[in-house]
Amino acid sequence: MPAGLPSKLLERRPEIQAAEQTLIANNANIGVAKAAYFPQITLTGYYGYQSIALANLFSGSRRLWNFLPQLTQPIFTAGRLSSQVELAEAQQRSALAQYEGAIQTGFHDVSDALIQYQNVREVRVQRELLVTALQDRKRLAYMRYRGGVDTMLNALNSDQDLFTAELSLAQARRDELLSLVLLYKALGGGWQE
Repeated sequence: MPAGLPSKLLERRPEIQAAEQTLIANNANIGVAKAAYFPQITLTGYYGYQSIALANLFSGSRRLWNFLPQLTQPIFTAGRLSSQVELAEAQQRSALAQYEGAIQTGFHDVSDALIQYQNVREVRVQRELLVTALQDRKRLAYMRYRGGVDTMLNALNSDQDLFTAELSLAQARRDELLSLVLLYKALGGGWQE
């Protein structure tokens, strides 16, 4: 595993991408809710000229804003529009909190996976050292047996201890590979950009 992995790798995690897209959608909903304040009229008529609704919008001698019944969206709706804006803003804040939570969860998962990988790797290294020591013990036990100094039972016990240690080493290698898979998953698909 290379050193100096950037935290940008976490952006590939599906739950972070989903939370980001939800946040973007909720930001857009705020704009939609605020746009409801504006009257919806046609600006041009049939031949591309100014429409009647636009011409009547600023009618009168003082050129003041004139609320005409021609507008398809009422301007004052007893607080409904402002409530919709407040709702959209509340949903945006909620989506932001979920996005921040997804990012924190991502960093937590990576930290846990790195610690687990390091611990399992250390266990594997120690078990490799144990297997090497037990191989030497077995070799010496058989040399002692052939030399008539020791019994066959001690040589067979060294075989049994070596076999148990080799099984334990195989499990440690499996656990190391599984922890590496968890690290790939926590990083959102490995460390290749």
